[in-house]
Amino acid sequence: MKLRLWPDTLFGRLALILVVGMFGGQLLTSTIWFETHDNRTLEIPSRLFASRLADTLRLLQIAPDQAARQTLVRQLEDRNYQLRWIEAPAPAPSPSHTVAQRATEDLLASVLAQRLHRHVPLRLIDAELTDDTGRHRGIFSLFDSRMPSGDFHVQIQAPGGAWLDITAQEGQAGRQSEPRTLVIEYLLRIYAIRFIAALLFALVAVRIAVQPLRRLAVAADALGKNVYRASLKLSGPREVRVAAQSFNSMQQQLIRSIDERTRLLASISHDLRSPLTKLRLRAEMLPDAASRERFCTDLDEMDAMVHSTLDFVQGVEITEPRHQIDIDSLLRALCDDLVETGTRVELDGHAAAPLSGYPRNLKRCLQNLLDNAILHGGSASVHIHDDRDAVRITISDEGPGIAGKDMLDRVFEPYFRAQPGNTEGTGLGLTIAKSIAMAHGGTLVLSNRAERGLDAVLTLPREPQG
Repeated sequence: MKLRLWPDTLFGRLALILVVGMFGGQLLTSTIWFETHDNRTLEIPSRLFASRLADTLRLLQIAPDQAARQTLVRQLEDRNYQLRWIEAPAPAPSPSHTVAQRATEDLLASVLAQRLHRHVPLRLIDAELTDDTGRHRGIFSLFDSRMPSGDFHVQIQAPGGAWLDITAQEGQAGRQSEPRTLVIEYLLRIYAIRFIAALLFALVAVRIAVQPLRRLAVAADALGKNVYRASLKLSGPREVRVAAQSFNSMQQQLIRSIDERTRLLASISHDLRSPLTKLRLRAEMLPDAASRERFCTDLDEMDAMVHSTLDFVQGVEITEPRHQIDIDSLLRALCDDLVETGTRVELDGHAAAPLSGYPRNLKRCLQNLLDNAILHGGSASVHIHDDRDAVRITISDEGPGIAGKDMLDRVFEPYFRAQPGNTEGTGLGLTIAKSIAMAHGGTLVLSNRAERGLDAVLTLPREPQG
């Protein structure tokens, strides 16, 4: 299965854009958190270093002369605190100094002023965090070091006017952090929580946003099954309201077009009756009996075609709202009517609950299937199976069946007969039945039985509850 990085649905695309955008913004703003934490981690070493500088300057201030100060400097030095005399300080800090370095320089000057009660000229050359191995890794030292320390390089004016160049390393004064603590607590916990929260928010928000479009898609699908369905409500964003209004206008145009077509066919059927009646009267007056019979036969076929065409149009149209249909009662009534005429019909099985559908059209569909079974097999057997998701009605006959898979599909075409010599019926019964099944969102499938006869399986899905 190929992984799709770009979803195929509008819902998926909007959710992905929203989540990636929110998470990307979080990644960018996290640099502020890291810089703040970096500054706080460097703050303790900076204060310790500033206190040591203040003590050094206080000792140098009480030294009697420059020679004593130089001796004192050598005595104060150790491995982590190096001092040397210089002639002049470095130039003022360049604009390339980071905000963190300027903040560290201000902190050093502030602590010195508090400890010495005077301002001391100071230049910060560099200040960086180092990990446990002494490498300068910046904020990355926060991830795998127990006690990140600070490396400092400053130049400061000593008592007497001379300048000292000082490099030092100060630790955290006992503050210790476990390696990878920040990764676990920040990158995993905080990022994971925010990502999940952003994902859930995006799914809910986008689902609400695309709900009007989903209703529009469902309405468009339902329109193909029932053009007389209720119009869409004009709700949601302005763009969706405009689309819904256009959809309703299209529906009304389709209804008007269908009504005009039905009236036209009805008018044609009515208008053709008069000339057909005249032609039949004239045909009855023909002296030749053979010619008279042929003319009357042709006229009967023409009259049957006119009526069957109108019957087909009226049979597949949905002109009523959905109702809950008791399938058991409907089939029992149809079978009882056939039994009263002397036809053998068997019915077994039952539906667990009523089915939502169009009663008049569904009755027409089942009646056509029963008539077709009796026409070709002389009897019919009806079985109802309900599996909660759909009701499956199988109508079987004991006729000759239909040879060939292609023929099983073609019998649904208007006016097509599997047996060309058979003139009974109009050839529209199965066409009407399948159209009604599709209007219910179902299917109608024909299949030959193992021994003899044909099975017509009508599957009617139940509408989702709620």
